[in-house]
Amino acid sequence: MSSTVLDIQDLTIGLPAGADRSSAVQGMNLALRAGEVTCLIGESGSGKSLAARAVLGLLPGPRVSVTAGRILFEGQDLVSLPEREMAKIRGARIGMIFQEPMTALNPLHRIGRQIEEVFRIHTTLGTAERRGRVVKLLADVHLPDPEKIARSYPHQLSGGQRQRAMIAMALALEPKLLIADEPTTALDVTTQAQILHLIHELQREHGTAVLFITHDFGVVADIADQVAVLQKGVLVEAGPRDAVLNAPQHAYTKALLAAVPRLVVPDRPPATAGLVVLESVDVRKSYAAKGFFARGRSTQALDGVSVQLHRGETLGLVGESGSGKSTLARAMTRLLPIDSGDVILKGEGITHLSTKAMRPYRRMVQMVFQDPYASLDPRQRVVDIISEGPIIHGTPPAEAHTRARRLLGLVGLDPSAADRYPHEFSGGQRQRIGIARALAVEPEVLVADEPVSALDVSVQAQVLELLADIKAELGISMLFVTHDLRVALQICDRIAVMRHGAIVELGPTAEIFASPRHPYTRALFDAVPGAAWSQGAEILTPAE
Repeated sequence: MSSTVLDIQDLTIGLPAGADRSSAVQGMNLALRAGEVTCLIGESGSGKSLAARAVLGLLPGPRVSVTAGRILFEGQDLVSLPEREMAKIRGARIGMIFQEPMTALNPLHRIGRQIEEVFRIHTTLGTAERRGRVVKLLADVHLPDPEKIARSYPHQLSGGQRQRAMIAMALALEPKLLIADEPTTALDVTTQAQILHLIHELQREHGTAVLFITHDFGVVADIADQVAVLQKGVLVEAGPRDAVLNAPQHAYTKALLAAVPRLVVPDRPPATAGLVVLESVDVRKSYAAKGFFARGRSTQALDGVSVQLHRGETLGLVGESGSGKSTLARAMTRLLPIDSGDVILKGEGITHLSTKAMRPYRRMVQMVFQDPYASLDPRQRVVDIISEGPIIHGTPPAEAHTRARRLLGLVGLDPSAADRYPHEFSGGQRQRIGIARALAVEPEVLVADEPVSALDVSVQAQVLELLADIKAELGISMLFVTHDLRVALQICDRIAVMRHGAIVELGPTAEIFASPRHPYTRALFDAVPGAAWSQGAEILTPAE
């Protein structure tokens, strides 16, 4: 058995008075061994990230702090360690990969300088030697043209490149423990697969112990050696990956696994092709590159896209980040101007209509955004947020408020919650409010832009079921944007696969899943984390 690198013993993390429970983590025991990946899973609020931050001494004290237990790292208790000693361990002996590299990286400094800082603080290397090590690290994480990347600022890199730079920084001094906090959640499937492979490759090469925090069981199936399940701060199940995924013991683990969208097409009656309600015809859109040195350059976001949405169907737009799917969705809702082509709503061209002329059409097409907290006004009560659209379109306020409360019931929330504010709801509840707001003006088309990508699997399953029920009950059409093929298979009648601003494959969901014709579509399916397990196969071999 490999040696224990981190031993968490009876860890309890206290929360301030007024929180929904007294402890974020209660009596947690967990051992991490060299050369193994331990996946810590659970819903939002289960205490996963706070447990990881406790290891690094980064809890938001003094109101949130370790109140009991020990965290032994190579035999040394980190809980009682003075801050000066802890600073010597962070970055050197324990590395951290954060969920969102854009917020973790300093936007004012070049990538190379930020990685070089690790060597400057923790080693006696000279300037030239430090810079050479930085370029080698960037090459080790398979970044193209490492010297150019080192000279770049974070905003000049893609999401996947920024995450690779974060991994390079975390592994700079070959730490004995690597903590990865949801490092692939916001990435598309192909980039996600590359990052997972990279972490596994580097971890095996250096014999590092990895604590990998995630709510994606596909990722667990691909990368884990050990699995630990947290429910409201309590470790309810832990064991080898195969045992937990194939034969879970605790009811909570079973419920989480049951909510995971599988890479299969569920049995459902085929959608009848009704009239075309929304259509794009040879739509083109380009973005001019910004900056003094980028003059004259542009990116073709949409390259002659033509697609039809029929009455009563759900059409999925899938593809990697930058494929043009969100741009197309916004263009078809007239939230984004296009360079050429036409958008047709119920037989009427709406591309060149003025803001005033568009008003009657606005209520026909409504949007559900990816981040409901960013799209809901924090200063307004929920009842006012939902009522705003109908009131703008002439509905008396009292009538609009009554309908808003009924809509809350329709999306599975208590109508009495109408007088609360967005920050008083969970992420899944806020997404339900966003759906209620979109339905308030009785649209004929619902455009959902990555509406479940940031949600836990259990909440994700509830929102997907809700969208399917509403579509069936109200007979509306839906344009569903996602990078998760498992989600697309569950809810979409047809799928349009986008790449570099063009549709490379379009057809019924079952047909595309059974026999994808385009190599890019096949590559997307191959990159789905835990693809074999997601199709119902048991895991019987160690993670490679």
